Amino acid sequence: MNDQIIKEGKTTAIIAYLSMIGTVIAIFMNSDSENTFARFHIRQAFGIFLTFFALGFLVSFLNSWPASIGFYIFIIVLWGYGITSAFQGTFTPVPLLGKQFQKWFTFIQ
Repeated sequence: MNDQIIKEGKTTAIIAYLSMIGTVIAIFMNSDSENTFARFHIRQAFGIFLTFFALGFLVSFLNSWPASIGFYIFIIVLWGYGITSAFQGTFTPVPLLGKQFQKWFTFIQ
C-alpha cells in the first residue's frame, strides 16, 4: 500500500481506537479525505466497540467472575491488536472478527 496513504491516515486510525466517541470523531475526520487506511481501522474499532457492548450485555446476565474476566481479556486483546496495527501502519484485521467487520460496516466511508 502507498506509504503516503498510511502516513495521512495514521492519526485518524489511532483516534478511532481511543473510545466510541473517538470512533465517531474519526469517522468525521475521514469524511473529506476518505483515506483507505483510516477507513480500515475505523471499521475495526467500530466493530470492537460494538462487540464490547453486545457481549458485555450478554455476560452481565451470567453474573460470573470467570465469564467477565474472559470477556475483558477478549476485548483487550482485540483492542490491543487493532491499535498496535494502526501504530505500525499495517492493514491487519483483528483476530476472529476483523474480516467480518470490514464486510459488515461498509457504510463507514
